[in-house]
Amino acid sequence: MEVASRLAELTPQQFRVFSMLCSGKLNKQIAYDLEISEATVKAHMTSVLRKLGATNRTQAVLLAGRLAVDPSEIKTPVEESTESNALT
Repeated sequence: MEVASRLAELTPQQFRVFSMLCSGKLNKQIAYDLEISEATVKAHMTSVLRKLGATNRTQAVLLAGRLAVDPSEIKTPVEESTESNALT
């Protein structure tokens, strides 16, 4: 699916920010939880919106909802490669 391939383009940090957005957190809460500045969260959100082809936060969350996935169940590419290395 096109949305899935767009999600795969996110960096691990962008994905964390996006996952927290999907959980309903505000930029300020995301910044606090990730120990980064609110300006950095905004920069990540701008990149996420661009990569997903969304014009706003709500549209981005709705796009992710099309996949009908629980954000906590999705593994970032870094987590997947670590798991693969453990299996080999």
